[in-house]
Parts: sequence; structure tokens; C-alpha cells
Amino acid sequence: MMVMREAALVLADGSVFEGELIGADPEGGIAGGEVVFNTVLSGYQEV
Repeated sequence: MMVMREAALVLADGSVFEGELIGADPEGGIAGGEVVFNTVLSGYQEV
């Protein structure tokens, strides 16, 4: 069973989006990554 925890996505411009973290605990409580946005209606595999 996966445990859900409160989390926040903080962007470089200071915007904060609160939500829930699902999956592994990041080491030290902080994880880095990138946000990917795609508006295509079909053909996702071609992106």
C-alpha cells in the first residue's frame, strides 16, 4: 500500500502548489526535477 503525504511543488519564480506526494520518500525531504507540460490531443508517443 502506498502512503500519501502532504507536499508542495515550488517553482523557480516562487509559485507554490500544495498537494500530495505519492511514492518513495525523497532523501532529506527535498527532491528536484522538471515540470513537463503537453497540450497535444493525440499522438503522445510521437512527442
